Amino acid sequence: MKISESWLREWVNPAIGTDELVAQLTMAGLEVDAVESVAGDFTGVIVGEIVGCEQHPDADKLRVCQVAGLEGLSQVVCGAPNARVGIKIPFATIGAKLPEFDIKKAKLRGVESFGMLCGQTELKAGDDDSGVWELPADAPVGTNLREYLNLDDKLIEVDLTPNRSDCLSVKGIAREVGVLNRAPVVAPAIPAVAASIADSFPVHLEAGDACSRYVGRVIRNIDITRPSPAWLQDKLVRSGLRSIDAVVDVTNYVLLELGQPMHAFDLSKLSGAIHVRLAQQGESIQLLDGQEIKLNDDTMVIADQQKALAVAGIMGGKESAVGETTRDIFLESAFFNPLAIAGRARSYGLHTDSSHRFERGVDYSLQLDAIERATALLLEIVGGEAGPVVHVANEHLPQERQVSLRKARILSGLSLEMTDDEVVDILARLGLSLLSQNAEGWVFVVPSYRFDISIEADLLEELARVYGYNRLPTRSLAAPLDIEPHPEAKMGLPALRNQLVARGYQEAITYSFIEPKLSALFDPEVAPVVLRNPISADMAAMRTSLMPGLVSVLRNNLNRQQNRVRLFESGLRFVPSADGLTQEAMLAGLVYGSRAPEAWANGAELVDFFDIKGDVESLLALTGDESSFSFKAESHSALHPGQTAAIYRDGEWQGVVGALHPSLQQQLDIPQSVYVFEIRLSGLLKARIPAFTSLSKFPEVRRDLAVLVDRDLAADSLVNAVKSQAGEHLIDLKVFDVYIGKGIDPHRKSVAMGLTFQHPSRTLNEDEINASIDSIVQYLGANFSATLR
Repeated sequence: MKISESWLREWVNPAIGTDELVAQLTMAGLEVDAVESVAGDFTGVIVGEIVGCEQHPDADKLRVCQVAGLEGLSQVVCGAPNARVGIKIPFATIGAKLPEFDIKKAKLRGVESFGMLCGQTELKAGDDDSGVWELPADAPVGTNLREYLNLDDKLIEVDLTPNRSDCLSVKGIAREVGVLNRAPVVAPAIPAVAASIADSFPVHLEAGDACSRYVGRVIRNIDITRPSPAWLQDKLVRSGLRSIDAVVDVTNYVLLELGQPMHAFDLSKLSGAIHVRLAQQGESIQLLDGQEIKLNDDTMVIADQQKALAVAGIMGGKESAVGETTRDIFLESAFFNPLAIAGRARSYGLHTDSSHRFERGVDYSLQLDAIERATALLLEIVGGEAGPVVHVANEHLPQERQVSLRKARILSGLSLEMTDDEVVDILARLGLSLLSQNAEGWVFVVPSYRFDISIEADLLEELARVYGYNRLPTRSLAAPLDIEPHPEAKMGLPALRNQLVARGYQEAITYSFIEPKLSALFDPEVAPVVLRNPISADMAAMRTSLMPGLVSVLRNNLNRQQNRVRLFESGLRFVPSADGLTQEAMLAGLVYGSRAPEAWANGAELVDFFDIKGDVESLLALTGDESSFSFKAESHSALHPGQTAAIYRDGEWQGVVGALHPSLQQQLDIPQSVYVFEIRLSGLLKARIPAFTSLSKFPEVRRDLAVLVDRDLAADSLVNAVKSQAGEHLIDLKVFDVYIGKGIDPHRKSVAMGLTFQHPSRTLNEDEINASIDSIVQYLGANFSATLR
């Protein structure tokens, strides 16, 4: 917000300079972005009047003017096209110093000139360079121009945070300056304007809590041709607004002065009554800027019985706007719920001074004052007759808020001990009234204009702001911090990352949002959570697996000629469940391309299922309890039906590993096989605490055993059966050969196992070894129809 310092000092005038005032505002949380002068640095310029004007004898574009301002008349040669008799202008006398040059006696085309008639750009007091600057007709001739137009004024641009909507006005900033300097704030008197006619216009509130107060007034027989006074136009211009006509200027002035947006309708263009309602979907309105928009059904409008007249809190409509022929107006002032306005302007590509204030919050007790202030100004400027104020409110009007403050919280939050009187004084100056007080603290009533105060922490912030952040004591934070235990039975994610990086993987980080179609390809059985307001169409669903994100990264790498890819990612997947949404931490990986990097000693073999299975097994080994894990052939909608295994730990499903389904690989336009895994982190992070077992000094005994079993029997089942029958002295078991082919029943296969036995305290004899082997053979024969090969 841009504010004129002179206007601010009409309200509150502390005995400090501009620099100190700016520093105060910034330290109080109202950051000042810029300070600029209203005009350039010049001297020797007075108010002059052209009393004579003749064409230059030797130049078509020059005029010889006789200017009153000093004692007697001064002859000035001027090239401005609008120079004429009777106008008041800035007159730079001989010796004047302008921002870019000094004024001296000169001779132009043979005619002497004793000064210069100035435009706005020569004085750096505006952008109008069309000619000489025409001053008001009542400007006193001979008066110093800087004094007459208050050109020593400064423009202060304040960058307010969204929570400080109460400072989007001269009144609001004056309140802050008064509090910071203990200076009185002198607000203009706003007496009620008595009705001189009985005319009124009915109002109906039909938008629920979106609009809980609406104030309106009919004013008849105005003279719209009367211009706004110079003082009002100057204040608007210095605040960044241009003068349009007296009615619009007054509503803008009240907005800047009090912070209440207002609007005026041409009464002759209204029918029936005012209805504050929600728009119908697709309802159209042409705005004041000429733009026609289609309204959504969540947008509030001000309408009459036939049509929408304005988009509430944003912009009025062109059809009901005040124009050159307007004689009667309906003036409105309303309170809109910030939530009903927030985002609506942006949805139509708009941003107005009204929407900027309403979506942050406007004082809900301000509407009557605003209508009276605007009425008084309009009657003074354009005349007319005012009707009675129509005031409509409902039960949704915001209620008085109360906030408690504990004394102990001041010390703990600000490291500052403040006296009771000082606390009450600061908050009272901010407009909070004391409701009650006890030994523990206070209860304050929040003023209607402070939407940002609702909890105890807000009061602490107010105390710190006014007391002065730079005066708060400095104290190092101290708190008893217990060292968190690090159980050895819990493994950290960094260890898993390091293991994968050591095996040639690179970590990827992908979005938790994926394309719904991609989610359906990988996990068609689960309907993902769809975002209401996605970043883009291809990021509209929450992922139910990490695999789609990694495959998308693979495709991006393939498009950039990266033909050997190893990726992993840790993150959450989001799976809808009966209890709501399950967020589960997962670890996923992907391999593609050649088994080894390209080199003279490496072959060109492609990775296969057992490469990625080996990588997964290396992760399982980090737990120190790899024997609790097992792999079982299973199916997965996104994986190859013959190259997919589920991972279990102690019988509980933990994840899956396998090759991407050929049809899915084809749909994604990936030329070679892709192998992926995805495992629950919870199952990987549980480790077994190592325990020392003494080494045996006695020799190992190895026996190789080859058996014929059914071709479909999983080797895992065979190994578990052997372990159960081998006895306690079996220390190692390896499957070193599987043979299917010539010499064997086509429905059977040969599985060769190496069994290693060792006793901790003696040498095992042949009888003990043979007894174990016989027990194994008998058990396999009875349970798997196995025979020795």
